[in-house]
Amino acid sequence: MTGKKGQIHYPLDTKLEAIRLFEEEGLTQAEIVARLGIRDPKRVKVWLHQYRKEGKAGLMKPKGRPRKKEEDLEAEVKRLRMENDLLKKLHAELRKLERADRNIG
Repeated sequence: MTGKKGQIHYPLDTKLEAIRLFEEEGLTQAEIVARLGIRDPKRVKVWLHQYRKEGKAGLMKPKGRPRKKEEDLEAEVKRLRMENDLLKKLHAELRKLERADRNIG
């Protein structure tokens, strides 16, 4: 489950019902919260704003950071392997320099 601990994700039907109650029946946000059992009274206001701005699609948009796609993961693995190889080479060079410093002194 995504989101913060204790956060509730309401189904689309609940969101649409809240909007209908507000626009068609003229209920206040507090009355809608009480009738539908919504925890956060501000939630209805957010849904109304999203609905007015983008319609039904605005209520269905996924929240949060988008998941990485497979090609993004492959590119990341390639980058990390290259970084590891570079670090191994750097480490080997530093060891050579360290040995050379010991032999001089």
